[in-house]
Amino acid sequence: MKTLKRHLTVANLLSITAIFIALSATAVAATKLGAGQVKAVNIARQAVTNAKIKTQAVTSGKIKDGGVNGRDIGAGQVTSEKIATGAVTGKKIGKKAVSPRTIAEEAVTSGKLGNEAVVASKLSKSLYEQLVRNVAYENSSSVTNSEPNKTATVSCPSGKEAIGGGVRLEGELENVAVTGSYPVSSGNARTGWEAIAHETGAGPYGDWSIVAFAVCAEL
Repeated sequence: MKTLKRHLTVANLLSITAIFIALSATAVAATKLGAGQVKAVNIARQAVTNAKIKTQAVTSGKIKDGGVNGRDIGAGQVTSEKIATGAVTGKKIGKKAVSPRTIAEEAVTSGKLGNEAVVASKLSKSLYEQLVRNVAYENSSSVTNSEPNKTATVSCPSGKEAIGGGVRLEGELENVAVTGSYPVSSGNARTGWEAIAHETGAGPYGDWSIVAFAVCAEL
């Protein structure tokens, strides 16, 4: 014992202590960790990198709602075959996210347009001017009597023009014929329709009348 004490110096003591600590650390490292022994608080920030995550280890069930946003998705990563049917709804599309360049040709068909979705402000001026709008049907009758010649004229409401018209005869019509049916014009506008008819045979004549009608619309 006295011999041991003579050889026990500070340097020897420090060396022995260092060896003991090293052996203890090795023993801990060699010990297998049980399930659940490593918790989130034991993992340093940024310690888990992509290289340390097993392939297919991160599934949809392990991603919290709202955890993946636009900046987390690479350009061109979300393709049409990766989107479930009915997954994209109006609430999930950002304002101005859909532009003409993102819509394929012929992709918007009439079946995909809502009722009353296309209004005048969304039509080109040249196309809008070709459309028939606010159609109205007007008619006017002559008197009913035995006079041999009759005329009926119908006018379109203000702001509308005649886009069509016709004539109808009523009463005793055995010897009556239509001799005219045409639009009434004022300048370049067709303001109404006129119809003319007369009896063709010898009298006496029965009572009859003529009716002119016009199809009017805004142009």
